Amino acid sequence: MARPILAIVGRPNVGKSTIFNRIIGDRLAIVEDKPGVTRDRLYGIGEWLDREFSVIDTGGIEVEGEDQIMKSVRVQAELAIEEADVIIFMVDAKAGVTSADQEVAQLLFRSRKPVVLAVNKVDNIQRQDEIYEFYSLGFGDPIGISGAHGLGIGDMLEAAAAHFPDHPDEEYGEEVIKVALIGRPNVGKSSLVNAILGEDRVIVSDQAGTTRDAIDTPFELDDQKYVIIDTAGMRKRGKVYENTEKYSVMRAMKAIERADVVLVVINGEEGIIEQDKHIAGYAHEAGKAAIFVVNKWDVVEKDDKTMHQFTQKIRDHFLFMTYAPVLYVSARTTQRVQKLLPMVNQVAEQHTMRVQTHVLNDVVSDAVMFNPPPTDKGKRLRINYATQVSVKPPTFVFFVNEPDMMHFSYERYLENKIRGAFGFEGTPIRLFTRRKSDDE
Repeated sequence: MARPILAIVGRPNVGKSTIFNRIIGDRLAIVEDKPGVTRDRLYGIGEWLDREFSVIDTGGIEVEGEDQIMKSVRVQAELAIEEADVIIFMVDAKAGVTSADQEVAQLLFRSRKPVVLAVNKVDNIQRQDEIYEFYSLGFGDPIGISGAHGLGIGDMLEAAAAHFPDHPDEEYGEEVIKVALIGRPNVGKSSLVNAILGEDRVIVSDQAGTTRDAIDTPFELDDQKYVIIDTAGMRKRGKVYENTEKYSVMRAMKAIERADVVLVVINGEEGIIEQDKHIAGYAHEAGKAAIFVVNKWDVVEKDDKTMHQFTQKIRDHFLFMTYAPVLYVSARTTQRVQKLLPMVNQVAEQHTMRVQTHVLNDVVSDAVMFNPPPTDKGKRLRINYATQVSVKPPTFVFFVNEPDMMHFSYERYLENKIRGAFGFEGTPIRLFTRRKSDDE
């Protein structure tokens, strides 16, 4: 099920990022600590009453140009209107209603999207009376909150959750492999989609499929059903959006959530830039199978070492995704494009692979025997047993005597041993540590 999207909108200095952090809680802290992961704070995942949702902190969006503050506020509101299911419109109790608040209110009002009006900095009961002037903005009952003290956050989320969609946008069967193409603008995503679908032996279905502006193309090849999710298209074009590079990250994030396999498309002619790491990092943290697809390889000047050197650059820049294979293609000439879907099939299979518990524990026992777990103050970490608890991505739980003694370096060692024994090419794997109880 696709997560509902909640956007936080408001003029500068009303506390959007503080509320964003409150909503996502410590979720960023439990993302695995691996070198090379590039994170920004634009997008996160929250939860309310067992319902997960995505959160956009529009305070992370900036634009260039004259009158930068007002333009930035306007762009943030427009992006939220286009992307979100529900919008939290945040204002400041101390400042009262400002002209910037009124401008944002007009944009949101015309959008007809559900809006929850949150009045921040209501830090005590005496300030509660200050929320009443915000009725003038026309969004019904304002909700007083305090980002600094965490007050009213539950009421705000309850009001927002009441507007979440009841059902997913679409459901494809388990047999369908959903493939998302992500990457910064102008890397050739749409051309690559056309190259994949352009072969005579590919049957494109006539099923309509557009989900929140991502273009879904279902098709079948060699009895395998696929859906390609192309994120290249934007309804709104123009200088404002071109200058807002994080817009493409937001668009990619939605496609990633719906995908089984993510194709991280890189422009071989221009090389790797920081935004490539942002986008790929989201695919990794979402636990999706992934393939690096280096496009425009036909126009790259090369010798017999160029491909090896470019692969090494990918490994150096994406240290957190060493499991992802690399394929060099040209959408224009269709060079090696025919190798893409077989590789998709392979990593999709690895993404759903299960390992029997006794086989897994044989591998873990050998690993522990070869390289014993760490000690701390004379006490040694003892691994009692391990089991796989889920797939997509493959997830393992290690039952131990002292979970705090599982150092990340030893965890990485165990991951490498598991990969060496079972493969898992193209997919991240997750390792968690739990204390073994007496009755286990």
